[in-house]
Amino acid sequence: MLSERELVRYGRQLLVSKLGKDGQLKLKRARVAVIGVGGLGCTSSLYLALAGVGKLLIVDSDRVELSNLNRQILHWTKDIGRLKVESAAEKLREVNPEIEVEAVAARVTEENAHELIKEADLVVDGLDNFKTRFLVNDACVEQGKPFVHAAVHGLEGRLMTILPGESPCLRCLLPAEPPEVKPIPVLGATAGVMGCLEAMEAVKVIAGVGKPAVGRLIVVDGLAMAVEEVRVERRPDCPACSRRQQP
Repeated sequence: MLSERELVRYGRQLLVSKLGKDGQLKLKRARVAVIGVGGLGCTSSLYLALAGVGKLLIVDSDRVELSNLNRQILHWTKDIGRLKVESAAEKLREVNPEIEVEAVAARVTEENAHELIKEADLVVDGLDNFKTRFLVNDACVEQGKPFVHAAVHGLEGRLMTILPGESPCLRCLLPAEPPEVKPIPVLGATAGVMGCLEAMEAVKVIAGVGKPAVGRLIVVDGLAMAVEEVRVERRPDCPACSRRQQP
């Protein structure tokens, strides 16, 4: 059931076609893990909290730095030096006291990736490197957890939603780990746009509405203000998908 307070808080999105009370109840019962609370993770977790996702698990091991503040909207000047999960959790609880927020200060590794997401219904990519993204992707594929991936560079963002067993995964898209650029150039608004799109995809998957970006890489070119869609196919030799297919 939705309380009277929730009916008011989420009143505008209850009017959204095909979402309604049934969709809102699905959001209320959902558990979403946001791995990384930088530019992508701050924005996506904020809008998932505002949408009424019942439990958010946020995972990050880093502390807030001055250079984060052009894009990581849950971290403010006063938070410099704090653990990012502590800073983010404080704001998320304030913006929506109706939900539960669990903060885990940990770096994702081969040893803990499966444990971190095992209770989640869906996982959101808030990461800034593909080595860790592959670890999360593999754990999601093996456990059958939907994984909403996004990445940003400059004024460009990319988005794809992965439904294990039904769609290509991140390793189907990228057979080899791409070279990393450090530090990554990024306009804050780029991370904001892509984080919002991640939250939208997560809401759609949880509520079972609309058409997620499954088997499609959505490329947002902010410099040209253009959006391109690239078809992605499952690779028969994908190491992650092939392991899932084994009995």
